[in-house]
Amino acid sequence: MGRSRGGFSTKIHILVGALGNPVEFILTGGQEADVTQAEPLMQGYEAGAFIADKAFDSDAVVAAAKRQGAEAVIPSKKNRKVARDYDKHLYKERKKVEWFINLLKQYRRVATRYEKTARNLLGFVHVASIMILLR
Repeated sequence: MGRSRGGFSTKIHILVGALGNPVEFILTGGQEADVTQAEPLMQGYEAGAFIADKAFDSDAVVAAAKRQGAEAVIPSKKNRKVARDYDKHLYKERKKVEWFINLLKQYRRVATRYEKTARNLLGFVHVASIMILLR
């Protein structure tokens, strides 16, 4: 568990496949930036495109996606001096990540983060994911 402005918190970083099924989970403290977990999530997986939101906009993430042979579909942040083009039609597929997160939050134990250790929270995230897949 990490400390953030609101107290102790945890972030769940999720990689989903093309159908919206979970592929990988990484837990970090609440103060950890999303962009730091992009490369660990991508490693070991082949994909045609890596679709992410503005929080993942960095040259290092785009370069990592290209090294793996994937297209980086990430909109540029407002403060970027030279905006990068991205496939707006393909970016709409990012909704599958949001859908999965909303399904995951229906499980109260995961949504409220009752667990005090990362190991136990990650275990319940896996159980909730299995329950979602079995629907």
